[in-house]
Amino acid sequence: MRLIQLFTAAAIALASTFAFADDAADQAIRKSLANLELEVPIEAITASPMSGLYEVKLQGSRVLYASADGQYIVQGNLFALKGGKPVNLTEITERQGVSKLINGIPVAETVVYPAVGETKSHITVFTDTTCPYCHKLHAEVPELNKRGIEVRYVAFPRQGLGSPGDEQLQAVWCSKDKKAAMDKMVDGKEIKAAKCENPVSKQFALGQSIGVNGTPAIVLADGQVIPGYQPAPQVAKLALEAK
Repeated sequence: MRLIQLFTAAAIALASTFAFADDAADQAIRKSLANLELEVPIEAITASPMSGLYEVKLQGSRVLYASADGQYIVQGNLFALKGGKPVNLTEITERQGVSKLINGIPVAETVVYPAVGETKSHITVFTDTTCPYCHKLHAEVPELNKRGIEVRYVAFPRQGLGSPGDEQLQAVWCSKDKKAAMDKMVDGKEIKAAKCENPVSKQFALGQSIGVNGTPAIVLADGQVIPGYQPAPQVAKLALEAK
């Protein structure tokens, strides 16, 4: 599971050799993918380290591979062997995409629980105030903060837009003190907040685009997504390693 960290340097070296696909390959691959009706925009098509194979980056960090003529499309992991040890190039590329998206969320649009003292790292948590395991994680936020981890909440109504969770999350994000509102809502207290423009639906869509399908979903600074609850010591360890 930690192979990525051990061989990131090697993967970066390989990634630096990527080049954009030539026009013929680019057009052929785009035509084939259009026929598949993926409904996900293509961000870039580049040559992969494997001769004849092209890397297709989709919006939301997903990666596919294609032959130069577009007649073969592959969904799966591409590994490179360095010194007999595997480097998952696909996972690294997808994490980079997730990291860019998540770390690009304006902090003002999140509910922030700052670290105590020095901020050593941060995590972004897709949460739902109706989710029991989100409550369990929330109870451990003070411990994470003491360990130097800043916690940034983003909204993910697990039962969809228009659900009770969606209404609660909108109330939190429309409150003058979002942090206090989050605490009260997790404690089962009702809060009152006027309707306002808020990022709940946008954050829900972002979560879906990177593969979040339940809460809590913890995203580390390097883009690694940890689905479900994890105890504070384990989350802190992973967060510090991903700094």
